[in-house]
Amino acid sequence: MLITFMIIIAPFLILVPPLQRNRFFILYFALMMAAAYVTENYFFKTAVFSKGALLIFAVYHMVCINVATFCAYGADKHAAQRGDWRLPEAHLHALEFLGGWIGAFLAQKFFHHKNKKRSYQIMFWLMLVLQGAAVYIILRYLKLI
Repeated sequence: MLITFMIIIAPFLILVPPLQRNRFFILYFALMMAAAYVTENYFFKTAVFSKGALLIFAVYHMVCINVATFCAYGADKHAAQRGDWRLPEAHLHALEFLGGWIGAFLAQKFFHHKNKKRSYQIMFWLMLVLQGAAVYIILRYLKLI
């Protein structure tokens, strides 16, 4: 299962340009690989595309992407305070769209970062609406709702 998961995900590390520049996408994938390994070796063996496995990976995805997003906001706030290289807003929005909006929302409150910039907040809420629409379309396509 882990090998199949790695074969499916590994090409994205090379093909998607933000992954090459942003360590938080790499953090997300590392957390997902660790979750896949633990699940495969310690809990149960199952078919890769069974409903149980997909549900478990959906939960892992939500946890991992939110941890990575929270860390990204923290690093961006730290860089802003020090005057160092900052994360592009497009990368933060990509993390939000991929499911990290809870981590982003909590990080905005915890770090007091990006919570007053109006243009950023508009895009933040737009990403949330787009993600909700994408989840709705996927669930309708899978006939789960």
